[in-house]
Amino acid sequence: MSITPKKPKQLSYLALAIATIWTPSSFAMLAQNMSVDLRSLSMGNAVTADPPGINAIHFNPAGLTKIKGLQLDIQLLMADFAIEADLSAPKGFDVFGYSDDPIVCADAVDTEPLCSQFKTAHTEVAGVALYLPFVDQVIKMPPGPITAPTAGIAYKPPGSKYTYANAFYAPMIAGYYREDKDPGVYMGKKVALERITYLSPSVAYQLTDNLSVGLSVGMSYQAVALNTDFRAPNELVGVFRLIDEEVCAPFRENTNIVTDLILFGTCNAKESLGPFKKMANMDLSLQQTLSPTYNLGILWEPNERFAWGAVYQSNAKMRMKGKYKITYEEGARSLINDGLQSSPTGQILGAILGLPSYMPKQEKGLLSMSMEFPAHFQTGIKYKLLPNLQVNFDVGWTDFNQWKAFNFEFDREIQVLKIAKLLVPNGGVTDTSLSFPLDFNTRWNWGIGLEYTHTSRLKFRLGYEPRDSAVPDNKRNILAPINTARMYATGLSYRFDRDTDINLTLMHMTSRDTVPAGTSTLLNQTGVTNLLYNPYAGLDAKTKAVINIMGLVYSTRW
Repeated sequence: MSITPKKPKQLSYLALAIATIWTPSSFAMLAQNMSVDLRSLSMGNAVTADPPGINAIHFNPAGLTKIKGLQLDIQLLMADFAIEADLSAPKGFDVFGYSDDPIVCADAVDTEPLCSQFKTAHTEVAGVALYLPFVDQVIKMPPGPITAPTAGIAYKPPGSKYTYANAFYAPMIAGYYREDKDPGVYMGKKVALERITYLSPSVAYQLTDNLSVGLSVGMSYQAVALNTDFRAPNELVGVFRLIDEEVCAPFRENTNIVTDLILFGTCNAKESLGPFKKMANMDLSLQQTLSPTYNLGILWEPNERFAWGAVYQSNAKMRMKGKYKITYEEGARSLINDGLQSSPTGQILGAILGLPSYMPKQEKGLLSMSMEFPAHFQTGIKYKLLPNLQVNFDVGWTDFNQWKAFNFEFDREIQVLKIAKLLVPNGGVTDTSLSFPLDFNTRWNWGIGLEYTHTSRLKFRLGYEPRDSAVPDNKRNILAPINTARMYATGLSYRFDRDTDINLTLMHMTSRDTVPAGTSTLLNQTGVTNLLYNPYAGLDAKTKAVINIMGLVYSTRW
């Protein structure tokens, strides 16, 4: 009775690490193509038939053939984003008969197991965070937008059908931190995700006057980092509080060998566990220094009014490696060290079930995971409706369906996985690995852009891109609140002279979601079966993510 609840809590510590791996997948869908090229943003990323200068390396390398001579592009992007959520208690909220969750309970003094007055808790990120691989830390950036420069260079020899190019850019970069007292710290105090392409050698070839092909090879750095607190509002964990407050209370000052034998020594714990208490903190990071991909594109321009383009961006198979550190709170440690181990019956039952005989204050180790970044295909057209008005339309597909599960591997046998095998008998857990189901769905998305040529020097652009989420409804969370998003953008370009252009872009994206209590297995599932990671079990959640981007591109030719 006093041992069984321990197992889901221990398994949840590992689920923190798996939830971390989810972060890149979630942000990948929200931030895909957000930090690559500003002109493309202003056109709703509908540019495969109208590639954007040197950054055609990413969107369609065949478009590099439109460059003449030597060209340099320098881009300065400023991004600001807000991630927030509201947590509230629905009617009938309780976890094993307890509803005094300090996150949503507004009672001034917590003396009763039931809350008499509830409140809505608001969580929001406090600022931008970045992971620095050399010091292996997630650092908090100063308040305000984050600024990221990128650059590219391309050269087409006179009279040649070949164009060569290289660029430094960030296909995906995001990170944030919360204040220590924010109610969202149980799903990310500090989170960082980075995919930076530091080399992208590319070549394009003009087959005919109106048909071109191109190939680029991207060499990227990938990193994921997470620091988060942990709690387990599970029905079985509520048993510990019941035992401590209702069963152990009369024997607290008069324990003897009989009570120790009957109660497995649990009443000797110096501090009790409970469904709403902080139990641990996890600090985790994974990275891979070289993650190669390739982009293959084709561009057909039969006349000045119409063009068609397509690009295939390959998948990226990665073997990410890193380390983790778990720091346990006193309640979790005392239950094992001072409780179960103080009683012969507790020791016997713990040995039978494979429980640890001692829980240290901190555990450290190495971990790795094989992960495949999904392939992407996009195709589109451009068409001049009027001599001065052009419309672009693209559709794109990303193979998120391959993310059925992530397999998490440890460098040694650990007791937690031996316990997890008892709870997950389907082969998803071994002594050194844990499989985490995701069941993502593949989605087709589209974008549209308009470009109006006001004069030979000045152009205006508008873009719109709706994005559907590949995350199933039963996997939504507030670590990376992903759902249907809407992107709106505008921009202009001005030609100072024959060899110099300036592009300005403004973009706004919003994403909202509602996750009713008990509907997500990674946020608020209730009952005995929420064994993985549900720090807000039984609570309703409403999430909102807002991204604003402003930037400038300077292009010059020789």
